[in-house]
Amino acid sequence: MMGRMAREETRTVTSMRIRTPETHTAEPATRAWTTRLLVLGIVLTALNLRPAITSLGALLEEVRDALGMSGSVAGLLTSVPPLCFAVFGVAAPRLARRFGPGAVVCAGMAAITAGLLVRPYAGSTAGFLAATALALMGIAVSNVLMPVIVKRWFPDRVGSMTGLYSMALALGTASAAAVTVPMTEMLGGSWQTGLAVWGALGVAAVLPWIPFVRDRGTATAASTREDHARVQVPAPRITRSRTAWALAVYFGLQATGAYITMGWMAQIFRDAGVPASAAGLLLAVTMVMGVPLAFVIPRLATRLPHQGPIVLALGACGLVGYAGLYLAPVAGAWVWALLLGVSNCSFPLALTMVGMRARTSAGVAQLSGFAQSTGYLISIPGPLLVGVLYQHSGGWGLPIALMAGLMIPQMAVGVLAGRNRTVEDEAAR
Repeated sequence: MMGRMAREETRTVTSMRIRTPETHTAEPATRAWTTRLLVLGIVLTALNLRPAITSLGALLEEVRDALGMSGSVAGLLTSVPPLCFAVFGVAAPRLARRFGPGAVVCAGMAAITAGLLVRPYAGSTAGFLAATALALMGIAVSNVLMPVIVKRWFPDRVGSMTGLYSMALALGTASAAAVTVPMTEMLGGSWQTGLAVWGALGVAAVLPWIPFVRDRGTATAASTREDHARVQVPAPRITRSRTAWALAVYFGLQATGAYITMGWMAQIFRDAGVPASAAGLLLAVTMVMGVPLAFVIPRLATRLPHQGPIVLALGACGLVGYAGLYLAPVAGAWVWALLLGVSNCSFPLALTMVGMRARTSAGVAQLSGFAQSTGYLISIPGPLLVGVLYQHSGGWGLPIALMAGLMIPQMAVGVLAGRNRTVEDEAAR
């Protein structure tokens, strides 16, 4: 009886402690500010994940002339991003386990900022490449950890938060491509200034993550309970999961299509007789399509038990767009640009499926690292192969056929990746 009375007294004291005004008012306020800061950090991070690449593309000719780059070295620059994403992305889950995802993303934003500020003034091709690689390293680890952060802190809002940062990523991509040249002219015409100015956006992205540098596990209550409930479960062997492999191949093939589009679509239109200014605008339209759709598609995907129908719809848009490029590149140019822009929204869908195909944030970290690193390795040869086919065939027939042909296996593996199952369950069998 004395024990029962002691337990009742303990429950009473605990209950009184929980209901104190300070705890009742302070904790919700703290959580609200933490959530707002995280959302701001996620958006600013996403805005920084592509300007290092697309701003360079806009000024590549000026950079080549100033540094005396050969054509082969300039071609290497276009292949470096997916290679760095694959190589450095592998380390992201391990770094997150040791230092916490917030600290790693903060360091990633600092690396992007340093690379963007240093590379225009490196003074040599080797220095320019090294600084570019530093920025890409920061992009790589942040790429992998964004789904992890969403899963950990927003487990009940995976679709909406993935849509938010995918939309911000698309906006950063399109903005850097569209405004780098006019902004460079406004700032005096120096290509160094035009590239370095994007470092300011990186500085802004570092600041929201500073409070989370020492935070190795703070998450929402739902996520914390989920991870603690599985603390005894060993980490899944991701390579045993068919879904993980399907998602990695899907990620790689959609990345291949995206890099081919960014690198070659404007040239396809120009060779067909479209003026250079209009061809650039068509490419911008294709990339801008990702801004609204990147928010809509993840929200829709999380409401479906199987994401295969979305995979097929996006793939069908790509097939029609490529057919139009082959048959009537000038007459239907705007239609083909819009359809290919819709097809390129396979990227936010892939990121959403990464968050849905694992039970815990640790599983998402493994799956994200595996799918993105393997996927980016798969994507490396695509843009180079398109260039080789174009050079040797003297036209765009074979390259366009290759692009359309890759869409078929992309749709097939996407349907497999979209099945309602988790990598932990598959790896345990």
